[in-house]
Amino acid sequence: MQLLKDISSSLRHLFFPHVCRSCFAEITQPDQYICTRCVSELPYTGFSERDANPVEKIFFGRVRIEAATSLLYFTPASSVQQLIHQIKYKGQQKLAVYLGKMMGLEILGSDRFQGPDLVVPLPLFRSREKQRGYNQAALLGMGISEVTGIPLAPKAIKRVRASATQTRKTRAERWQNMEGIFAVSPNLEENRHILLVDDVITTGATLDACASALQQVKGTRVSIITLAYAMQ
Repeated sequence: MQLLKDISSSLRHLFFPHVCRSCFAEITQPDQYICTRCVSELPYTGFSERDANPVEKIFFGRVRIEAATSLLYFTPASSVQQLIHQIKYKGQQKLAVYLGKMMGLEILGSDRFQGPDLVVPLPLFRSREKQRGYNQAALLGMGISEVTGIPLAPKAIKRVRASATQTRKTRAERWQNMEGIFAVSPNLEENRHILLVDDVITTGATLDACASALQQVKGTRVSIITLAYAMQ
């Protein structure tokens, strides 16, 4: 029986090779989606241990954030951009969960991110999520939840209207574009510490609007983690 299992596994590996999602070299571990070499070469920010780091400074004077971090630096035409493209547009849902686990390990070892009660993914508008088939932030949050043990609450907040594309807007226009697009679930309890999750942060306008909406519930505190930080 074991021999048959080994043969079957070998045939699957032959016809459907499991490859690194960064360099596309073949890897043997079925639960690994980025090879060891590529993991070691990713551009880590180290922000989780730094007070007033560049991600936290985005929110200064706008919304109170307990702590904020990004796991990786984002630059155009980089391996990080390639990974994010795969989880957003190529259906690589297991890769998203895997990256979420990396994010979870990052904050698990940080004294600055102790105590969140819920992991809350930044929501997509329902038509966008239906078109894509999933919310990549929710998958990242799933990975974080698996590693940290913090419960995932994907329905704590929803996006009640679509927002116009941010691509060609100025920084001020991006913030204005986000006003009033989120609504908090009436089931969200008071005095919760929420870890808000997204894939990439640039100006922070969307996360700011979401955090502000969550903080309308009495006693709510918000920390933020994203997979990547795009320098302005």
